[in-house]
Amino acid sequence: MTLLAATVSDPQFLREYAETRRYLAGRPERPKFSPDGKSVFFLRSAPKDSRQLLYELDVATGKTSELLTPDSLLQGASETLTAAEKARLERQRVSARGFTSYQLSPDGSKLLVVLSGKLYLVERATKKVTQLKTGEGACMDPKFSPAGTHVGYVRNHDVHVVDLAKNTEARVTTGGSELKPNGLAEFVAQEEMSRFSGFWFSPDGKHVIFQKTDHTGLERFGIADPMHPEAEADRFFYPRPGKKNADVALAIMPLAGGKPIEVSWDRAAFPYVTTVKWPKAGALSVVVQSREQTKAQLLAIDPKTGRSTVLVTEEDPAWLNINQDVPHWLPDGSGFFWDTERNGGHELELRKADGSSPVTWVPRAAGYKGELGLVGFEPKSRTLYFLGGDDPTQSLLFKTVNGGAPERVKTPSEGRATEGAVMSDDGSAFVVSTTSTRAMPKHVVLKDGAKVAELPSVAIEPGLALSIETFTLSGPQQMRAAVIRPKDFKKGTKYPVVLNVYGGPGHLEVLEVMRENLVLQWLANQGFLVVKLDGRGTPRRGRDYERAIKGDFATTTANDQIVGLTQLAQKVPELDLTRVGVYGWSFGGYMAALLAMTKGDVIKSAVAGAPVVDWRDYDTHYTERYLGLPDAQPKAYEVSSLLSYVKDAKRPILLIHGTADDNVYFLHSLKLSDALFKAGKPHSVLPLSNFTHMVPDPLVTERLWERIAVTFKETL
Repeated sequence: MTLLAATVSDPQFLREYAETRRYLAGRPERPKFSPDGKSVFFLRSAPKDSRQLLYELDVATGKTSELLTPDSLLQGASETLTAAEKARLERQRVSARGFTSYQLSPDGSKLLVVLSGKLYLVERATKKVTQLKTGEGACMDPKFSPAGTHVGYVRNHDVHVVDLAKNTEARVTTGGSELKPNGLAEFVAQEEMSRFSGFWFSPDGKHVIFQKTDHTGLERFGIADPMHPEAEADRFFYPRPGKKNADVALAIMPLAGGKPIEVSWDRAAFPYVTTVKWPKAGALSVVVQSREQTKAQLLAIDPKTGRSTVLVTEEDPAWLNINQDVPHWLPDGSGFFWDTERNGGHELELRKADGSSPVTWVPRAAGYKGELGLVGFEPKSRTLYFLGGDDPTQSLLFKTVNGGAPERVKTPSEGRATEGAVMSDDGSAFVVSTTSTRAMPKHVVLKDGAKVAELPSVAIEPGLALSIETFTLSGPQQMRAAVIRPKDFKKGTKYPVVLNVYGGPGHLEVLEVMRENLVLQWLANQGFLVVKLDGRGTPRRGRDYERAIKGDFATTTANDQIVGLTQLAQKVPELDLTRVGVYGWSFGGYMAALLAMTKGDVIKSAVAGAPVVDWRDYDTHYTERYLGLPDAQPKAYEVSSLLSYVKDAKRPILLIHGTADDNVYFLHSLKLSDALFKAGKPHSVLPLSNFTHMVPDPLVTERLWERIAVTFKETL
């Protein structure tokens, strides 16, 4: 019997799901308030288009107007991106095109967009568009100076600025090259630290602090298009565990020219620069981290001398998480909010400007979500807004006044939900995004606690109804689980099971959201029960729960999935545990292959998308955080490598991997396939030609999920 002997039902949904960017096309994205709070700007595409346009909503009237379109700037030309621009969007997990970001001037009178590497300035009052006169080469990471008089960006490996009054360009840094760029965040900062910028303006706009990166001695990986062997390969600097990292330094440079001031700290002990903030009031702040990521320091930098003073030191015997929200300085510079896990979970504390006298404002019990969880601070009422909640599957908007008991902010959400929020400068208004398993995301403008407008969506709403139920399982793990049932589910009938797995750091599968479950509902409708489980190693359950995987990616994670399945079957007897397949992508692809090879008595087949196979071939910052340095912890790398379990493999595995993946390189799947083939183990490989870690192409998305469904129909 061939793999294509089986067929799938409801291909129309799959096509629409792919063409609408998973039903996100047509929905508002990246909302921002104008400084006066009277307008909300946002990006939005057409329902079946990846190109985003720029819009403005008038808060008083609720009226929305189109500000700018990519077509008006390109004037018939095609949008083009350099390899560096594509890589930057890949790091940010952005699959849209057109306007993928925009900047608002400090006074709110101008907007800045980048398209095909060129910069365009929009005057709000007149809607006049001016192309900024930059030299040859794509402009990366553009931003307004705090005074709004200049726009800074990186071009040809150096920081440049345009004087907006004259529309003339000036170079700020010199000597930048591909090997030693200035002003750009290195690979691991973008991929693993969520730091995408490499230069920052001073509050008066007269200086910049910038990153100096030296890639000397760093390995370079090449990515060639196998469909076009005549084309040159793109080459990227990629640091592997235990090997050379990029050398990162900081310097301060006046825009008017002069000699840069080198920033000094113990770079040997703290080589990673995780966070840089130069607030209007408060210290120029830099967070640095040891290579083992068990120690970090918050430094105050003297801009005149470059000398550093330690404000806070954090330590953890396993690892320290990074939160780009902190330090969050008070508007008067008298202190700052800081995120710590030293008491067993995320807490927000307020410290004095010198780092002393920490006072807890958001205790662990409030369920503060960590990174991206600090919404804003309103100084007059001393109210701090944050995302929290004691249920890890939800994220809700809370506030605390002067560090008092946290209370839920009234929002349009009904019942269980996942919320996000953007606050106006004066704290009187919010754009609250809300989604649940019952509804796709929507964005509502709240003013003084009341709904005044909604950012309009033109998206196609999914016609597929979710049939999902969540559970809290028994035992010490108290795992969260979800079951998605087919639309024609018959109680008492046994169904084959597809375990949709991630199971690793920084990501939850069981969440109060619709979008991520839609294609899984389609898969369930093919005749399966789809199961999701979040075991130890996943976030939002406290320090110990997350750090239970230190030094071993394989044992605890795999065992928890099998224990969770067994416990869940007691609650859902329709789960046929004699017919279980597993699917995952990235770390989930690793887990899918791992479960197939180590738990073959339960798992009958696996589809592993873009799996990390040998952790010595992944990047330094991610891998060393959890497994340590290879020479010091060789057993951690051995027990965590999929190659260690090839000899025990007996279940079929389908490996899927983009050949242009610059996060988990294609070499991983090739390495596992080679080992499985030589050991005579059943497997197949589906290469996605010239695709990266993401698969945005509608046709390929459609065919990919058809193949996944057919594979499980054939094997289960």
